[in-house]
Amino acid sequence: MIHKTTVDAVFETARLEEVIGDFVQLKKAGSNFKGLSPFSDERTPSFMVSPVKQIWKDFSTGKGGNVVAFLMEHEHFTYPEAIKYLAKKYNIEVLETEQTDQQKQQSNERESMYLVSEYANTFFQDCLLNTEKGKAIGLTYFKERGFTIETIKKFGLGYSPDEWDAFTNEAIKNGYQLSYLEKTGLTIVKTDKKFDRFKGRVMFPIQSMSGRVLGFGGRILTNDKKAAKYLNSPESDIYHKSKVLYGIYHAKQAIAKEDNCYLVEGYTDVIQFHQTGVSNVVSSSGTALTSDQVRLINRLTKNITVLFDGDAAGIRASIRGIDLILEQGMNVKVCGFPEGEDPDSFAKQNTEEELKNYLNEKSQDFISFKASLLHRESENDPIKRAELIRDIVTSVSKIPDVIKQEIYVQECARIMGVSEDVLFDTLAQMNQTEEKGGKDKKTKNKRSMAVVPQEEPQQPKVDEQYQLECKIIEILLLYGQQVEEFEDWVLKENEEGDLEMEPEVYKAKVFEKIYLDLQDDEVEFANNSFRDIYALLIDRLNQDDDFKIESFINHVPQEIASEITAIMMNEERYALHRWEDQEIHVKKKEYSVAQYTRDIILNLRRFLISQKIDELSQEVKAQYDKDHRETIQDVSDYLTLRKILFEKLNRVV
Repeated sequence: MIHKTTVDAVFETARLEEVIGDFVQLKKAGSNFKGLSPFSDERTPSFMVSPVKQIWKDFSTGKGGNVVAFLMEHEHFTYPEAIKYLAKKYNIEVLETEQTDQQKQQSNERESMYLVSEYANTFFQDCLLNTEKGKAIGLTYFKERGFTIETIKKFGLGYSPDEWDAFTNEAIKNGYQLSYLEKTGLTIVKTDKKFDRFKGRVMFPIQSMSGRVLGFGGRILTNDKKAAKYLNSPESDIYHKSKVLYGIYHAKQAIAKEDNCYLVEGYTDVIQFHQTGVSNVVSSSGTALTSDQVRLINRLTKNITVLFDGDAAGIRASIRGIDLILEQGMNVKVCGFPEGEDPDSFAKQNTEEELKNYLNEKSQDFISFKASLLHRESENDPIKRAELIRDIVTSVSKIPDVIKQEIYVQECARIMGVSEDVLFDTLAQMNQTEEKGGKDKKTKNKRSMAVVPQEEPQQPKVDEQYQLECKIIEILLLYGQQVEEFEDWVLKENEEGDLEMEPEVYKAKVFEKIYLDLQDDEVEFANNSFRDIYALLIDRLNQDDDFKIESFINHVPQEIASEITAIMMNEERYALHRWEDQEIHVKKKEYSVAQYTRDIILNLRRFLISQKIDELSQEVKAQYDKDHRETIQDVSDYLTLRKILFEKLNRVV
């Protein structure tokens, strides 16, 4: 187990906005940061990070928590893994206590697979750099590709010995279980034998955005026609090739900084670009681009430039990915290389400045790119020309932004000499066909928009008690230890013997005021989560004069931490709407904490009394044949008490 001093040091040192910034492109929003949710497919930012409170909230999925909770959600780390990741990031020494046999057995299967993959990565690197065959075969190959030792080490490149079970035997010898070697795909197990999947190949480790080794790509170096040139790890619990981009770990910061991502096909394309000086590049690892891979980039930037080889196969591959990128609402450009060149060879032959200048000058909008194909492939073929124009309009139809659609249609019409009306009609037909499930309706005017009357959606009923209990927890978290001057109205008998309301002023800590008032009324929270949080909060506030929210969150169970985050970040979501820009100014609670606290408690009392009145009234109606004089008197007393509460709240009944 990790020692408490290490955990405390991690929480004190780690900056939430820095950690999340490695995975999500964050932009300043007042005192907070906002970005696109890394947990859902969205185009409007609903992901909020509070540097002051050191908590985050994803309003699209409801997830939230502290820095460790983010890593556990996003990277699927266990709690110890998240702490170790942060310790490594901030150069904090990890102190651990000895684990019991039972604790060792409880290590989950995914962690064991990660450990096996990390060991394999170390083994392959060691074979490449420190064995005779590794140097002679693997290292020679990488050097022939133009890779320096620094680049080889940076990307963790390796070599798997050309022996049937060299890796497997060494791994078992070092205590790694065969079952996990098989589950990660590193070892192939047959009934009577076991052998290394990547025998005789140079190795490319495939890492997650946080740098964990998920799987491998292996390239064969012989001319064996029966063997695949490239071989990837099979799908497993930790490796899903459709959700991974090669090089994302090394490229993420450059992508966010440059606000653009270059997308290539192969491992060596990525490595050669990095070595030349262009770091904002990733690869789909030789597989067809997927929506999950595009979403991974979308978290870091809205701009993708697809780079392709100068041959026909490269062009077709780039075209296939364009529609997927457009569907995500992203901006896509395309850049090709001279015939016979690919990103790897071109980067190898040019300096950083030459490569960057070429990419800037030759990158073109996808319409211009497809239009250039039009001239080359269908110059004298009207039918093929019509098909390609329709293909471009199909791509435009994938764009979710209507304004962008119109601009692209106008550009398309200009480049290809086709009337805008024809293109808009075609686009409208495509959109209607998609929306109506295949029903084709012609649109006569490109500007006409049918207004479809819609029923007013029913507003969900507000759970008033839930909201009030939530506000009490929020006040305790924000202002629990704050000393305020409270004014209560109490009933006192005057000289004539009548009861009158008189003000009584006193000073108290906010949590004391809330605790005593709720105790006097014997109020218990209806929401189970709030009840647990309230009990923990009152206990901590009683003991800790230097109460800090972030410290409290870091030392409560994860489910309670998530609830607290939801409460704390609830008001931050309105910053997403930028009310101040529309000159809608919201009064801050800090200006009247005592008044705010008093009103929330009074409103809770009023709600509970109204609830009691309703219960008693229903009882009278249900049992009309009984004597209800006592119940009616109770109702009358409650009505009087509710009237007093309304007076305290300055309301009119």
